[in-house]
Amino acid sequence: MTSEQVPPGDGPRDAADAAAPTGAESGQPRREGDGQMELRDPAVMRALAHPLRWALLEALLHAGTLTATQAGEILGETPANCAFHLRTLARYGLVEEAGGGKGRERPWRRVNRVVNLTTAHDDPRAAAAAEVLDEFWITRTLDRANAALRRKRSWPAEWLAQLGESQTIRYITPAEAQEMQELLMAALDRYRDRSADPSLRPPGALPVEYLVLSYPLLDLASRDVPTTPAAEPASAAGQAKDADQDAGPEADSETNQEKELPL
Repeated sequence: MTSEQVPPGDGPRDAADAAAPTGAESGQPRREGDGQMELRDPAVMRALAHPLRWALLEALLHAGTLTATQAGEILGETPANCAFHLRTLARYGLVEEAGGGKGRERPWRRVNRVVNLTTAHDDPRAAAAAEVLDEFWITRTLDRANAALRRKRSWPAEWLAQLGESQTIRYITPAEAQEMQELLMAALDRYRDRSADPSLRPPGALPVEYLVLSYPLLDLASRDVPTTPAAEPASAAGQAKDADQDAGPEADSETNQEKELPL
């Protein structure tokens, strides 16, 4: 996984917070450079598997800095609740004070731009915590994608024709899968600096979420493949001719909605 409601501060703490060390004793995530963090500490993973803390990190990425009061107004939470969770994130090295202000009017900022998580850990505690965080992230992300894609009619008209979904299957080796992932991330990284610095975002830019999901279809791979000779591939000229005949008046505007269905 790569990514870019609890009582207020005077109430009881959840299980992750109750066991959380403070200051230099905290098990903070490993910093990888270029604004990235590699999550390895089970306590940090458990602390992150929380909807408000995740929303605070996202709000800080968008705004740059926020006070607890500002975050509360954005997220519909009390300043006390936001302050409590910002302090929790700070204990784990995920946010820090940006300087200035007092109390709940102190501005906070993210320490990193990207959070990396792998579920492969030798430590069984880390593996279990990683699975919990991974499940939280998957559920949250796919729920948001589902909600956003069902509200296409509410999108600005100039964006409706430029965004869409694509589903396809490719038969590749592990080495090719790694190469594919690197190519996709390289394309997305062209605009990475804009996430950390709002001043770099050009007029008209909106936050657009791209989900790069890849998974083996093991049930499909387990089926026998007939050994009969494959059909002759169509010539390039024939393919172009067929495409011209099949294309309707809406063909160009629908290309970004294309889905390759394995049926």
